[in-house]
Amino acid sequence: MGMSIPQYLGQMDIRKSVVGLATGAGFIYLLYKAIKAGIKCQPPLCTASPICIARLAVERERHGRDSGELRRLLNSLEYKQDEYAKSMILHSITRCVYLLEAEASSCTADDISLVGSMLDDKDNSVKIQALNTLKAFSGIRKFRLKIQEHTIKVLELISTIWDSELHVAGLRLLNSLPLPDYVHPQLRRVMPALMEILQSNYILAQVQAIRLLSYLAQKNDLLYDILNCQVHSNFLNLFQSTQPGSLLFEVLVFAERLSEGRNSPHYRAVKWHYNEQSLHEALFGDESRLADRLLALVIHPEEEVQIQACKVIVSLQCSQDVGVRPSSCRPSHSYFHSGENN
Repeated sequence: MGMSIPQYLGQMDIRKSVVGLATGAGFIYLLYKAIKAGIKCQPPLCTASPICIARLAVERERHGRDSGELRRLLNSLEYKQDEYAKSMILHSITRCVYLLEAEASSCTADDISLVGSMLDDKDNSVKIQALNTLKAFSGIRKFRLKIQEHTIKVLELISTIWDSELHVAGLRLLNSLPLPDYVHPQLRRVMPALMEILQSNYILAQVQAIRLLSYLAQKNDLLYDILNCQVHSNFLNLFQSTQPGSLLFEVLVFAERLSEGRNSPHYRAVKWHYNEQSLHEALFGDESRLADRLLALVIHPEEEVQIQACKVIVSLQCSQDVGVRPSSCRPSHSYFHSGENN
């Protein structure tokens, strides 16, 4: 059974020997042996802490040795644990995957399945930690296909549970993976939930949601579902200059991709109909105030926001002209009316 350094030193009759050893190397050697023994006798659960994992990463990886830490944690996850213990184990596995690259690469598809099974846990904190662990493993190419198998489950979680941390974890995972075509039907079903997350007041979740929507906007079979998705009447508040620059930039990228998509020959070949509260009407409808918001962002203090706002303006101008001469953009029918109110 392990003992602490004070306990170990307590068993040594230091008081009797310190006078004789203090002036020589013997005391230093004894102290070194005591500390070394005390470290070796640390309780096994100590390694669940981030500090111990980092120490293992530095010491073991430096010498090219397998610490066995990641395997021990994965094995412990197989045993029945309470919710708190499972969350802590998953958190430690995530740290190990990032810090112990060689050990993480030696894991198996069964390990991914084990972590994925935690998405069915009744406790949200366990789900969140499992999502973070899968995100860590997604950085290893050979696991991506296996992780993709959990895509539909992840979409179900973010669309049925209103928890901002879970939304961030789930969306970060989805944004790290190529999404296969077979999940497109499920993506259509969760589109309203994604739009609600985008319009929430939690910046981290909003940024992740808009990144996913921007990616999906480039899929021909999903573009109409996005554009016809219902939004709040104040949706254009997302384009206000008071929004964080990181969110503004992503929202502008989203707007540019939507504009480009609706101008494509493939999309224009069909006459689409949109509901009055749709995203399309909020951005591109006759009553939209998007032009005013964009012009204000051209003088935004952050350069990347300025540049992206200009890109959206150019795209919208092309949208007005493409029906006249598809091969080029002409300034004759401006989206930005001078001296008129939209």
